[in-house]
Amino acid sequence: MPEAHQVSNAVVALLFAGGIALGLSIRRNRLWREAARELRRRRPFALAVVALYVGVALLDSLAWVGGAGPGAADAVAAREAQSVIDRAFGQTREASYSAPLAAAEFYPPKRPLAHPGRHWLGTDILGRDVLYLTLKGARVALLIGGLTSLIAIPLALLLGVSAGYFGGRIDDAVFFLMSTLASMPGLLLLIALIMAMGRSTLSVCVALGVTSWVGFCRLTRGETLKLRELDYVQAARALGVSEPRIVLRHVLPNLMHLVIITFVLMFSGLVLSEAILSWLGIGVDGSWGQMIDRARDELAREPVIWWNLAAAGTALFGLLLAVNYVGDALRDILDPRTLREER
Repeated sequence: MPEAHQVSNAVVALLFAGGIALGLSIRRNRLWREAARELRRRRPFALAVVALYVGVALLDSLAWVGGAGPGAADAVAAREAQSVIDRAFGQTREASYSAPLAAAEFYPPKRPLAHPGRHWLGTDILGRDVLYLTLKGARVALLIGGLTSLIAIPLALLLGVSAGYFGGRIDDAVFFLMSTLASMPGLLLLIALIMAMGRSTLSVCVALGVTSWVGFCRLTRGETLKLRELDYVQAARALGVSEPRIVLRHVLPNLMHLVIITFVLMFSGLVLSEAILSWLGIGVDGSWGQMIDRARDELAREPVIWWNLAAAGTALFGLLLAVNYVGDALRDILDPRTLREER
């Protein structure tokens, strides 16, 4: 049975291989190559910010045994896997709160810090470096947004395309399922699923995926209803092409722009949903939402402990703003109506 850090390293390797394969596919396809070039021209800063977050998340996912993490004893650290982010910060734990770049503790008796001036964003109540916790949250945010989208989008595609193309009882069954889920309070259903499956990262991703596919399923169903009546689909059917082949060769490729745009836009909503769950106490450990939830009690202290909330809120805001800018540019680039207006 592989250990957690071995699975994480394998996932990083697969992501690298998938990224290389995706890059090669984009270079071979003229349409996507031009779209990528136009995206770089329109949103270079947003792409750089997203790449920075992804880089931090990957560094936090690469781990191996040996070396000390923040506040860990040598005997324990020698037997635990530490990521690149863990090793970069080393043992920088303090006794309690300290302000950003401070040399002494924040509250009296204000004893000198073990690592003065090294905590750029201060430390929390347990003496952990806030910058370290903020960087660790990037991996959780990308995992929540990315993994959940990979659950919700294929499910929505499968059901939406099947309902729109084949119609009949399949359409009735899918539409009944969509209507049933849409009639339930989303937050209550989400909480019920998490409590039933157990509180873990995978459980939160599955629960978010189960409750997030309905909107995109409606969209793909309506678009497939239109595509199946187009001339080239009718011609393929008249030539005796099988239905699965028509779906794979003529319907799905014409839905890919919707998949990309939906992935980008769904990502932001899912990360915010996890922050709401953390506010309710059932989020993912190590997330920015959990940092924000803990910081609300610190705002009542005197003097106010503000840096935990500021760090997590700024990191969350920066990621979602950059992702939304990229999504907006992708929509403009891939929407034929927008292209015709620009020309």
